[in-house]
Order: sequence, then structure tokens, then C-alpha cells
Amino acid sequence: MSKLNRLLGSIGLTAALLTAGTTFASDITGAGATFPYPVYAKWAEAYKAQTNIGLNYQSIGSGGGIKQIKAKTVNFGATDAPLNVNELGMAGLTQFPTVIGGVVPVINVEGVAPGQLKLTGDTLAGIYLGKITKWNDPKIVADNAGVALPDAGINVVHRADGSGTTFIFVTYLSQVSTDWFRSVGAASAVQWPLGMGGKGNEGVASNVKSIKNSIGYVEYAYALQNKMTYVLLKNRDGQFVKPEDVNFQAAAANAKWKAEEGFYQILTNQPGKSSWPITGATFILMHTSQANSESAKEVLKFFDWAYSNGGKLASDLDYVPLPENVIKMIRDSWKSQIKGADGKAVWK
Repeated sequence: MSKLNRLLGSIGLTAALLTAGTTFASDITGAGATFPYPVYAKWAEAYKAQTNIGLNYQSIGSGGGIKQIKAKTVNFGATDAPLNVNELGMAGLTQFPTVIGGVVPVINVEGVAPGQLKLTGDTLAGIYLGKITKWNDPKIVADNAGVALPDAGINVVHRADGSGTTFIFVTYLSQVSTDWFRSVGAASAVQWPLGMGGKGNEGVASNVKSIKNSIGYVEYAYALQNKMTYVLLKNRDGQFVKPEDVNFQAAAANAKWKAEEGFYQILTNQPGKSSWPITGATFILMHTSQANSESAKEVLKFFDWAYSNGGKLASDLDYVPLPENVIKMIRDSWKSQIKGADGKAVWK
């Protein structure tokens, strides 16, 4: 069975689980990033089969997840845009990564197959800045000899909501384009120079599929799920590379995870001949002081299970599992940073 078929099966089987309105007392609640939704869905399906404890996860975007965990309306928040130590401290939160994946530019151009179109970071920034407006622009043509590119306007699609996927994407553009850095910058929500917004990875994927001559960006699992045409990107070492798990892993190879810094890592534009340039980790947010220790413990039990048993499930969806030494650091951070009302560690 292909990775795509497994993905489609996992999304179909778990949709009801993650969006059900009825939640049992022992079920876990979370909200946030759409980037990791496919793997959280797969983990939730397998975990419930073993423990009968469900996960009610709202895939609403990183911005929404941060707001909900700060408001204490969910057991955990999820974000692809990591908070720095000061932000975590001010909100009384702790943060840890779960998996690594890739953000992928996708297009809808008739006659162009997946992986056939090549783009540099500067060209991609030019498209999103509105400086490159046609598919047969000389800058695009120069890197795509033999590809039949139409004399048609480029329809730009971006996220409409506060989004960690956007944060990863625009952080990359800020690193490779001085014009983008100066005029737009990097944040979970930016002032887009042009284009149409879509809510969540799902909304962007839907818009790109339905609008001819369009370009957007989604997490790789959504590109697979929707059978979208992805592009090759030129990385920091000057190689045009394909979005796939081994190239996401290559980009993450130089990561220096530190618990005391909230595991804060930016993995875009990393060195390495095979590194995918728009790679990022996704993170979980929890309060350091827990009024309900048992609920917090259930969340940690779920992610403990995922770290021990979910690696292959993540790999099947082209996410990259975290190294074992990082997982040990995360479990140790739970013991020191997440405490109940009695001041004792929730995780022992």
C-alpha cells in the first residue's frame, strides 16, 4: 500500500474521531496547527483502539491553538511557530516538539507534472511579492528548459488565518529574499502583498486545486492527500530537491534542541545537498501549572505513547520522527516543568 493510500485511509477513518461533538470525561482536548493534523489523526485512531481514550482535536491553525491554550479551554495547544522563552514564561507555558515535516509550494498549471517545475527561493518570493506575475516570466523559464509554461497570470493563494505553516513559509522567504524581509517579514500572520486567502492547509489546497494557474503552499501530507502538483526548490547548497521525508530529515540534521530554550528551532534554509529548504517542526503547548493533574497526565501519556509507538505511523505520512535523545530530553522536561496544584510533578 502506498504512503498516499495510507494517508487517505487515516484521514477518512479518523475524521469522525477528531471532530466529534461528544467527548467522554477521559478524552483529551487540543486545538491548533493544521500542519500535523494528519499524523495526530493517525495517532489518535491507534491510541483509542488501545486505550479507549479519544482525542478531540480542533484543526484551526496555530494562532487559534495559542489563543485556546492561553484561555485554558483545551488541554493542549499546537503550533508550528514556536514561542520563545520569554513568550512561554509570560504565558506560563511549556513547549515541546512532536514531529518534523515540510511545507511545499503547490501549483495548478495545465500540462505541468509533479516535480517538473523548478523554482528558486528568490523567484518564489518574487511571485508572492507580485513582481513575477506570469508563468512564462524569464526568471521562471530560465530554470525550466523544456517545460511548456503558459502565457498566463499567476494566481497567488496564501493562508487567511494565523498559521504556523505561514510562519515557516515566510521565514524561509525572509532568509532568501532581502525584498521580502524588508517589505513583509516573518510572522504567523503577515500583510500579504496580493493573493487569495484560504483557511487552514485544507483551504489553501482546495483553492489551488480549483483555481487554474495558481500557486499556494501546504504541508506535504496535504499535497499527497489532494494529489497536488508540487515543485522542486533550489536549496542553500544550490541543488534542486524534492519534498520527501529523507530531505526533511537532512534539513533537521543540524538541529540543536535545548529544553531550557523551549526546544525552539527554526529549520528553514538549512545546509546540506539534500536538505528541503522549507522544513519545520511542530510543537505542543501546555501550562506549567496544572489545576487538573489527571487531565494533564492523560495528555502526556498520549504523547509518550506517540513517541514510543508512533514513529512508523509518522514516517508513513512522510513526517520525520524525532531522534531518541531529543525524546528523552522532552520526557525529562515534563518532570521538571509541568506540575500540579500541589507543586508536584505531573509526570513521574
